[in-house]
Amino acid sequence: MDEPDRHDFQSDIDAISEIAAVPSILEVISETTGMGFVAVARVTEGRWVACKVLDAIDFGLKEGSELVVETTICHEITASHEAVAIDDVASSPYAGHHTPLQYGFQSYISVPIIQKDGTLFGTLCAIDPKPAKVNNKKTLTMFRLFAEMIANHLDARIQLLKSEEDLRQEIEISKIREQFVAILGHDLRNPLASMVAGTRMLAKSRLDERAQTVVQMMIKSADRMANLVDNVMDFARGRLGGGISLTLTDAPLQPTLDQVVEEMRSVWADRTIYADFKVSYPMRMDHPRLAQMFSNLLGNALTHGSPDTPIKIVAETTDEAFELWIANAGDPIPEDALERLFQPFTRPVSQGSKEGLGLGLYIAAQIAEAHGGTLSVTSSEKETRFTLHVPVKPNVANAPPR
Repeated sequence: MDEPDRHDFQSDIDAISEIAAVPSILEVISETTGMGFVAVARVTEGRWVACKVLDAIDFGLKEGSELVVETTICHEITASHEAVAIDDVASSPYAGHHTPLQYGFQSYISVPIIQKDGTLFGTLCAIDPKPAKVNNKKTLTMFRLFAEMIANHLDARIQLLKSEEDLRQEIEISKIREQFVAILGHDLRNPLASMVAGTRMLAKSRLDERAQTVVQMMIKSADRMANLVDNVMDFARGRLGGGISLTLTDAPLQPTLDQVVEEMRSVWADRTIYADFKVSYPMRMDHPRLAQMFSNLLGNALTHGSPDTPIKIVAETTDEAFELWIANAGDPIPEDALERLFQPFTRPVSQGSKEGLGLGLYIAAQIAEAHGGTLSVTSSEKETRFTLHVPVKPNVANAPPR
């Protein structure tokens, strides 16, 4: 079966029918030229199909009707992409042409409808058994404007259909992704939770020094895996368009911050962490998210900071803002890397194999943004410092209760 037979001409007929201006265009052409049959035709190499018709001369064609394409002048236009206008067949070069002889018309005009990509959709054409003055600049310009208008509508429809299809596919893919993320989270978190609980229980047992070292390594690995799972889950959900979801409460900040520090101290028993918290002012925040962000930042400082220098943490609330900063000594972050640090999958090359997926700082920045705040970083030979700043403003997520 060749290509013309496979083409869906009904969709072309529907496309022209959806253009509300087409009936008016055909009427204007008929009244202006005095020609009794006006049509928009879909023309391919193998077929001529009427898509919209105004027939005042009983020519006998209606929407969906076909002519043998080789018997039409439109067939020639598919190759030339040039308009044909005949005032009077008898006194024109088409006097002996088979098409006017077969269909009995004396006046004829046909202008190609060419879409944006250069494809010929078909023609805007008119015929009449009597001569008519159509081979002139005014009439040809009118036809070309109408043909261009129809082509623009067709292009817009194609773009709309493509956008709708892309959206439909994206929705389907998003549903599958959401299901995958949910299953992945469940299947990974459950065994990880058991592993973390088991290793922490072992750490409280009477173990020799070598065994205690191994258990601490296991705790670090399990915590790191749990953190990776949380970050991947948040990243996947964020990319699905949901962003970071918050459940805001007015609970005190101190217990949340203390818990993160104590957990990190137990995992990084050989490191020193100095913390100074002055957080008495009430703040509406999502405490699990705050803990996740703080844990990501503190874990980053412990992982990449100098092991011989304490990690310093300061948190303070005022009537204007909540501010938390974490500082560590160590090699400074290169200037070009600082600009990309809060982008997903960004990992400093100088850190070797110590880093994970490169999502921790991205997720931390997203949590800060969800609270209406910012996360910034400065890095020098003296220290690298990450600073969270969440302003207290009315009518935003972090506004204190009244």
